[in-house]
Amino acid sequence: MGALLAPIRTETSLATQIPASVPWAFQWVAVRQRFSQFHQNIELTLLQRVDGWTKLNGVLTCLNQHYYDLESGDANRLLIGSWGKDLAIRPPRDIDVYFLLPAEVYLRFQNRAGNRQSALLQEVRGVLLPTYPNTTIQADRHVIFVSFGSYAVEVVPAFLLTDRRYWICDSVGLGRYKVTNPQEEAQYLHQVDLACSGNLRPLIRMLKAWQNYCSVPIKSFHLELVAAEFLLQSPWRLRDYFWFDWITRDFFAYLYSKASASMAIPGLDERIYLGNEWQSRALMAWSRAVKACDFDQRNLVDAAGEEWQKIFGDDLPRRPQWT
Repeated sequence: MGALLAPIRTETSLATQIPASVPWAFQWVAVRQRFSQFHQNIELTLLQRVDGWTKLNGVLTCLNQHYYDLESGDANRLLIGSWGKDLAIRPPRDIDVYFLLPAEVYLRFQNRAGNRQSALLQEVRGVLLPTYPNTTIQADRHVIFVSFGSYAVEVVPAFLLTDRRYWICDSVGLGRYKVTNPQEEAQYLHQVDLACSGNLRPLIRMLKAWQNYCSVPIKSFHLELVAAEFLLQSPWRLRDYFWFDWITRDFFAYLYSKASASMAIPGLDERIYLGNEWQSRALMAWSRAVKACDFDQRNLVDAAGEEWQKIFGDDLPRRPQWT
């Protein structure tokens, strides 16, 4: 019976009131198990991680051999994106990495006329082509896509600056170099995760599953920043999976309110525009989450599971294994 007992939950105005006839100790019996199993179900498997590392190391070894005469898949790289922030989920998406080029490459391209950034991307693409002749390799704006069957490795050629930020290519128009600070972005999310009892990363991974399943037209980076801002002000931020039904429900309401807003990028004097194309999907997810929370509160496990699955898909169990 230990799994049935939980701290008394004090509701906010976003959900229905607890029926007085139901003892609090026997409400929400499936929530902790449901969200814990969901998170386990979307984590990358060991084989998926090994596969990803193998493909990444192969690409970087090729580039290190050409630019540094070095046989290494570890040197001169900075993992960014979901792998760099420990936010990757299955099914596997892509692996984003900065490949740090020597300063002399920058100087060599500065002596060229025209769109230097586009030319640089094409050079890096050309370095990879002999090693991967049967693989689709494309260059676009600031990245080279190496499209393997199970993963795409997205290589961003970069130059390390003296202030520990980076220049990356922007090949649009006449071309330019753009300043980025991915390490500060990752550190910001890590600090929020620590401040919220390790709940930020699980929340973001689940939201990426929603993004996948419901084809939500919002960038993952935007989701990450909104989730961090939301969780810092959530009264449930220090709780465990037993509270993830309310955390999830309240996040969708918070996201809905951020339509057409802008947010600061950590480590840069820039802001990003969140857009609003995704707002209707956030509203639908919130509406379904409200129903699911009500069902879970009354231990209508299957009914709650059906509503949650409309948001997250079958990786979230309709009925947790112990029920």
